[in-house]
Amino acid sequence: MQKVITDDLNALLEIFPPYIKTPLLKKNDISELLEVVLDLGREPEARFPKKEAVLDKKEVEESDIDYIVARIGKFGDDNRAGIERTLHRISAIRNRRGRVVGLTCRVGRAVFGTIRIIEDLVQTGKSVLLLGRPGVGKTTMLREVARVLADDANKRVIIVDTSNEIAGDGDIPHPAIGHARRMQVATTNLQHAVMIEAVENHMPEVIVIDEIGTELEAMAARTIAERGVQLVGTAHGNTLENLMMNPTLTDLIGGIQSVTLGDEEARRRRTQKSILERKSPPTFDIVVEIQERDRVAIHPDVGKAVDALLRGLLPSKEIRWLDENDEVRIEKVKPEKPADSKGKKTLKETKAVKLHLFGVNRSRVLQVGHEMHIDLDIVNSLRDATMLVTSKNYYRRRPQKVRDAENEHIPVYVLRGNTPQQIRQFIGTLYTAREGEKPSNFQSALVEAEEAIEQVNDGSEAIELSPQGAYIRRLQHLIAQRSDLKSHSTGKDPNRRVRIFKERER
Repeated sequence: MQKVITDDLNALLEIFPPYIKTPLLKKNDISELLEVVLDLGREPEARFPKKEAVLDKKEVEESDIDYIVARIGKFGDDNRAGIERTLHRISAIRNRRGRVVGLTCRVGRAVFGTIRIIEDLVQTGKSVLLLGRPGVGKTTMLREVARVLADDANKRVIIVDTSNEIAGDGDIPHPAIGHARRMQVATTNLQHAVMIEAVENHMPEVIVIDEIGTELEAMAARTIAERGVQLVGTAHGNTLENLMMNPTLTDLIGGIQSVTLGDEEARRRRTQKSILERKSPPTFDIVVEIQERDRVAIHPDVGKAVDALLRGLLPSKEIRWLDENDEVRIEKVKPEKPADSKGKKTLKETKAVKLHLFGVNRSRVLQVGHEMHIDLDIVNSLRDATMLVTSKNYYRRRPQKVRDAENEHIPVYVLRGNTPQQIRQFIGTLYTAREGEKPSNFQSALVEAEEAIEQVNDGSEAIELSPQGAYIRRLQHLIAQRSDLKSHSTGKDPNRRVRIFKERER
C-alpha cells in the first residue's frame, strides 16, 4: 500500500487566534509543521524538522492562552488535551496556582502504509515489541498495526490508549485505527490495570499498548501473553541491548539472572563458571528496532538474541529498508564470533550520561561531583539529556517535565531527598570512584567477581571489588553465594563495594 498521510491540519489551525493562524497559513512548508509553542510573555513559535520560526512579534497574553483552551478538550492528569476526532495533542505548562501559562500544540498525523516493512511479522500472530528513539515513528506505526490487524486480518483488536496518543482525543476514536476498539486510561498509573481489564472483559485477540515503562506494566504484559493474546507495543529503549540494561523492563525479554556452571559445562562453553542467563521465555517473540522511518533492524527470535548477547555475541538479525523504488529490501546479518578465545566480549559501553536536573539543587550536585572527583555533564534542556534527575516530592506530583521525559524515553532517576548523601548515592550508581573511569556495566562487573572468586579459592583471604551501584552489587553477592563463598558490602556510597571471602573470615 502506498503511504497516505492525513493530519487534519485545519482543525488545529482553527484553535489559534488570527495573529497566529494567519502567518502559519502563509508558510510554504506548513505540511511539515511539527508543533506550535506558546509561552506567556514570549513570541509564538512554529517548529519544523530543521528550523524554528517566530510567527509574530506580539507576545503571548493570557487572553490568547484562554482563547485556545476554550477550543480544545479538557486536560487530563497528564496535562494533555486534544481536539476531538483528530490526533493533535495540546500539552499545558501550569504555574503554582494551576493556571495554564504555556502550551505545546503538536501536530498529530496518521500515516497509512507505514508497516509494510514489517506487516508479515505482525500477521504471524506473534507478539512484537517496537523500539526506537523519540520521534522516529513508533506510535504512528503502532496505530497502523492496529488498523491492519482489525480491518485486513479481521482480528479483535483493543488499544489501551493511555494519553490518547494512538486514537486521538474524545470518545469517538480517530478513523486511522480502523475497526479496532479503544480503551482510555483515566490516570497514567492505571495503565497496567486497564491492560488486564481489556483481556478479562473484552476477549481480544490482539492488544496494542504504547510505552510500557513500569514493572507493573511489564508484569501485565507477561500475564496477557501467557493467556495467548498477541501483544504489539512499544517500550523505553532504542535497542535490545538498552532493554537488557533496564532492570525494570528485562522481564519483557525473559529477565536476566546469574547462574553458576559446573566445571565441565564452563569448559564446554569456554566461559567463566558464573554467567548471566535468561530466566524465562520472553514476553515478546519479536523485537523491531526502528532506526529510521523506512529502516528497521529485526530480532526474529528474541530468546536466541538475548542468549547470544549474554554470551558476548552479536545476535543474528534482519535489516529491512525501502529502496528508491519503494520496495522492501531484506539483508540478514549473521552473528559475530567472540572477541577472544574466552568469549569475553562485553556489551556496548554505556554512553556518557548527560543529566537534566528538575527540582534538584544544581550547585549541590556539582559540589558533590567535585568532592567525588567526577566531572558531571549537566545540561539545561531535557532535549539534550540522557537522564532526568528529580526528587521524590516532585515525582509524586507527576509534573509535565517528568511526563515529557517518560514520553521521550528518557530514564528518570528519583532521589529520596535533595541531600548530599542521596546525591552521592545516585552518582555512585552511575560512576565508579576512580577519576576518569567510564560508568560500569554489569558484564565487566561479573567478570571481576568471578576472578575474585578464583583468587579466594586459590588461597587469598579476601578480595574487595570495585565500587558499584546497588543493582550490580546484588548480582555480585549472588555469584559469591553460588560459589559457596561469603560476601558483604563495605564502605559508604559512592565507594561502597563487595568483599568476597571464605567462611572462616570474621
